Amino acid sequence: MIDITPIVRHYEQCFKQHGCTPKGMDWPNETDLTTRFEVMLELIDESIEKPAVLDLGCGYGALLDQLNENHGLGWLDYSGIDISPMLVEAARDRWPGYDFQCRDILRDRALPESVDYVIMNGVLTEKQSLPADEMTAYAKQLIRAAFEIARRGIAFNVMSTDVDWTRDDLFHWSVEDAESFLRREVTENVRIRDDYGLFEYTVYLWRGSKVLQNGSTEG
Repeated sequence: MIDITPIVRHYEQCFKQHGCTPKGMDWPNETDLTTRFEVMLELIDESIEKPAVLDLGCGYGALLDQLNENHGLGWLDYSGIDISPMLVEAARDRWPGYDFQCRDILRDRALPESVDYVIMNGVLTEKQSLPADEMTAYAKQLIRAAFEIARRGIAFNVMSTDVDWTRDDLFHWSVEDAESFLRREVTENVRIRDDYGLFEYTVYLWRGSKVLQNGSTEG
């Protein structure tokens, strides 16, 4: 089992320093975080009545802030999981009445297809001191586990390799390598989006065909 303690400790240190703000989860600003969440939420089929959405790597519950401000809360059944007890406690304090669990789904598996969607925003964007090959192996394990939980699909983001320079503490995964793994070992129903102005891309994985707004399908 790959030890991701350096990543967890990094986020906890950011939270201690900046609290319940984007910088508390090492995001540079609120505008970029809002963009990321809105891109993630495109995963969800709005025609489904109250879909169950798992926020994997929920932190202090920032996705609920986004939903409350821009979409409302009653249209979905939200739950959150994070590996950090500190962050889960903060989420519970801020959003009482919602289900937040401190859990590592690689060690303590959730029931297969127990939610409709899994969203992982920022879970696979940093590696800190982990070697790149270990972080890639961890990403693959986590993606498989998250997809097992979802009845319909998952979304996650990683840092792009199509940039002028890379950072050693970030997880840069080429689109070609990621897509090859996903189509070979997870699902053929893959969509990759990199057109929202940040140095990353978001991946959507579905169990079946995805109906798009124009009436066509993917997958």
